Amino acid sequence: MTYYLYHIPGKKIGVTRDLNKRVTQVQGYKPGEYEVLESSTDINYISDREIELQKSFGYRKDIKLYKNLFKMKINVTEQTTTFPVKVTKLKEALENEPNLIWKTGFGKIALCPELTKWITTNAIESMYNSDRSYVYNKALWEAFTKINSLESVLEHAKQFKPGTTELAKDEVMFEVETYFNLIRYWANERGLYEKGNTITQYVKLQEEAGELAKALLKNDHDEINDAIGDMVVVLTNLAHMHGTDIEECIAQAYDEIKSRKGKMINGTFVKEIEVNEEKVL
Repeated sequence: MTYYLYHIPGKKIGVTRDLNKRVTQVQGYKPGEYEVLESSTDINYISDREIELQKSFGYRKDIKLYKNLFKMKINVTEQTTTFPVKVTKLKEALENEPNLIWKTGFGKIALCPELTKWITTNAIESMYNSDRSYVYNKALWEAFTKINSLESVLEHAKQFKPGTTELAKDEVMFEVETYFNLIRYWANERGLYEKGNTITQYVKLQEEAGELAKALLKNDHDEINDAIGDMVVVLTNLAHMHGTDIEECIAQAYDEIKSRKGKMINGTFVKEIEVNEEKVL
């Protein structure tokens, strides 16, 4: 799916998937009366870029990001996940929601191209409303866990970094360089490195930090673990997009703190230099 960022000089900047329909037929501007500034298959990038250029050109900013105009309201029951879309339109709708995440009674589901394919193959038209389609949660969860299983990821990771991945089946460990390799493979397969950027990853990090704060306030052990893990995943991808590795960042941070001296003050470790500065003050 390609998104076009178009400019009607003196009027507006907008985004569309169909220039002829949106710009020519609906708004009346023929080719030559508008220009295409950029195109991308990444709805997150193009949505953020539209706002940036609207500000840069001095046009009124859209109230909603382009990507949020298509947010699907999924209905999850104990048995099913229902999409507000016809079966025949479901593939396109899911492709417009590359970061879609929802919770079922079995666990959290995160959309990816493989899962989109499974859903569109197995979706059933609602008997009550032909404009809606659904899948059964148990089968959905089994498909999701199979797609994201350790064995499946490791098998593909061998192609991503040949010779680095061997599963030690008797132990819950494997000879990749670390779990970080699997995270990078996972992100690469889903197009994060090709279509994403450090800014969107930073925004995602803040979202996960908010989830961690809520979990800490509730003292929910499982949710705390989940939020911390999600933040590590985001940081791993952010580092990769920045042109480095999370391992290098951790090593650098440890080298800085390993000989650091100080003391605990109000539940926080304060460096010796900061403690001394406080004494001077």
